[in-house]
Amino acid sequence: MSTRVIARKHIHIPHINISPRVIQFVKNNVVMVVAFVAAVVTAVIVPPDREYLGYFDFKTLSCLYSVLAVVCALRNIKFFYTMAQKIVELFKNIRLCVLALVYITFIGSMLIANDMALLTFLPLGYFVLNTTGKQKYMAFTFIMQNIAANLGGMLTPFGNPQNLYLYTKFNIPNLEFMSIMAPPFVVSIVLITLCCIIFVRPEPLKIEGEKVNLPRGKTALYLCLFALSIAIVFRGIPYLAGLAVITAVLFFADRDALKKVDYPLLLTFVFFFIFAGNMARIDAVQNIFSYLLDKSTLLFSVASCQVISNVPSAILLSQFTDNYADLLVGVNIGGAGTLIASLASLITYREYTKHCPEKTVSYIKQFTAFNFGILFILIAFMLLIRV
Repeated sequence: MSTRVIARKHIHIPHINISPRVIQFVKNNVVMVVAFVAAVVTAVIVPPDREYLGYFDFKTLSCLYSVLAVVCALRNIKFFYTMAQKIVELFKNIRLCVLALVYITFIGSMLIANDMALLTFLPLGYFVLNTTGKQKYMAFTFIMQNIAANLGGMLTPFGNPQNLYLYTKFNIPNLEFMSIMAPPFVVSIVLITLCCIIFVRPEPLKIEGEKVNLPRGKTALYLCLFALSIAIVFRGIPYLAGLAVITAVLFFADRDALKKVDYPLLLTFVFFFIFAGNMARIDAVQNIFSYLLDKSTLLFSVASCQVISNVPSAILLSQFTDNYADLLVGVNIGGAGTLIASLASLITYREYTKHCPEKTVSYIKQFTAFNFGILFILIAFMLLIRV
C-alpha cells in the first residue's frame, strides 16, 4: 500500500506596508484624494489632450494662494487669536461668549475664507470652553462655528472657495454678487443667533488666557499684504503681479507661512478642474445635467453639494448652466447639510474628534439636526422670495 504525499504549495502574498504618515495624510485630505481619483477616472474616459489646458482657472488658483499665504503669516504672529481673545474677554457669561465666538468665525469667514476661519477660531473656542469648565457646550459651539463659517463666507467673493471660482468664471460685478447673496446671508445671521440664544444658558464665567503682544512691524506688513490680496480678488491689481509681490515678501519675511499654505486645497481645485472639464465633454452627462439644472438650478446644486461637496459642485455644474445667481446661492447654502457637503465641515469634525473622540456619534447627530434644519429653512426662504 503506497502513500501519496501531496505537497502543498504556499502562495506568498507580499505584505504592503503603508506609512502611518501616508494614512494620516489621506485622512486629513479626503476631499483631495477623492478629487484625484475622480480626475484619473475621467481622464481614462477623456484622454489628456490640448483642451486640458483650458480647464484651469489660473486666476482663481492665484487669488486663493495669495489669500491663504497672507492668512498663514497673520496666524503665525497670533493676530487673529489676539483679536478674538480681546473681543471674547468683554463678555461675562457663556451665552454671550458663544455668540462672540460664532460671530468672530462668521466675520472671519468673510475676510479669510471659511476653512481658514475655522482653523483659526475653533482652537479658541476649545480653549475658552475647556478653561471655564463649560465642555458641555463644546459640540454645539463647534457646530455653530462651522455653520457660521460656511454661511458667513457667502457674502464676499473670497469668503468661500467656490465663491472665488464662480465670481471669476462668470465675471460677476461686485455689487451684483453681494446683492445675490445678501438675502440668505441675513437669514443665516438670524437663524444662528436664535440657535445660540435658545440652546445656551446665560451662565456666568471667567476667561483667563495667555496675553500675546503683536509685533508691530510684521503686523503692519502682513495687513498691507492682506489688503493687496483682497485688491487682487476684486480685480484692482493684476493677479500675476500681486502673486509675485506677496510670494517674494513672505519669502523673506516669513518663509514658514509659505510652507503652511493649504496646498492640498489648491490641488483639490486642480483635480476638480480636470474632473469637471472632462465631465463637460461627455455627451450623456451634459444632457442629464443640463436637463436637471434647467428644472431647478438652486435645488439641484444644493443636492449636489450633499454628495460631492460644494467646491466640486460649483466647478462641475458651472459647465452646464449660465444661471450663476441660483448656482451661487445653491452651492453656498448647500454647504450646510451632510458632513461632506463642505470641506469646512470635515475640518470641524476633525478638530472636534481630536478633543472629544468618545463623543463622535453624539456630535454627528447634533451636526445633522442643526445643519439640515437651517438648510431646509434657507431653501424654503429662497424659493419663497422667487415666487
